[in-house]
Amino acid sequence: VQLQASGGGLVQPGGSLRLSCAASGRDFSNFHMAWYRQAPGKQRELVASITSSGTINYKDSVKGRFTISRDNAKNTVYLRMDNLKPEDTAVYYCNAVYCAAYWGQGTQVTVSS
Repeated sequence: VQLQASGGGLVQPGGSLRLSCAASGRDFSNFHMAWYRQAPGKQRELVASITSSGTINYKDSVKGRFTISRDNAKNTVYLRMDNLKPEDTAVYYCNAVYCAAYWGQGTQVTVSS
């Protein structure tokens, strides 16, 4: 399984971004998908996850601002991020779990005025 993340960039506080993660391989609908992030000097942390059955969980600090979704027909998971804050600045990683864990290459999100 290969994961290709995209959609990061520089945005002002209060702005929005949508991250995408395209997965290769078959059986994407069986993957549990997640977005993690890692800020400089900090540990990688779980931001949002969506199971193969559609159960969704969010980190408390992003609830109400971030939305995770998936399109099984396109083998893609998305992370819509609204009302971005400087503390959301990090490298965002896509994660897939199906028999094993797989990681994408990361995409930088910078929130700054």
